[in-house]
Amino acid sequence: MGGHALQNCLAMRPKYAAPVDVVVTTRYRLTMAVTLVCITVFVPNHSYARDDGRFANSPLKGWFDRLASKNGLCCAFADGVSVQDVDWDTQDGHYRLRIQGEWIEVPDAAVITEPNRFGPAVVWPYNDRYGNTQIRCFIPGDDTAFGTKQTSHD
Repeated sequence: MGGHALQNCLAMRPKYAAPVDVVVTTRYRLTMAVTLVCITVFVPNHSYARDDGRFANSPLKGWFDRLASKNGLCCAFADGVSVQDVDWDTQDGHYRLRIQGEWIEVPDAAVITEPNRFGPAVVWPYNDRYGNTQIRCFIPGDDTAFGTKQTSHD
């Protein structure tokens, strides 16, 4: 009896019900696909910033983990890279770095103002969604008194 009731119910559906079901199903699938793409693209993914454990026993690990600029925590977003003295300087009162052969001005918000316990200058670069190099954080080398290094390498 249950099978006959289902057949009777299906037979009583209007003729336009099947195309409406297809439209609703398609709209649902499209909405789910767009939602998945948005989550994948726009939700921050910190899996590319990695701690492979090689500095786990360093006495400076805790200091690096807490190091932050006005942009936020440095190591949480990008890997730090030591910068040679010839690849950073100041110009017109702002730090600048040479990264991959190009001089990039360091935004004031990226400059870390606490003393450098590590020694050499360190930068935390990353590429934005357009592929442009941005600076998350920068700490000058300990051989400077924050802004006294006045050389220009062009």
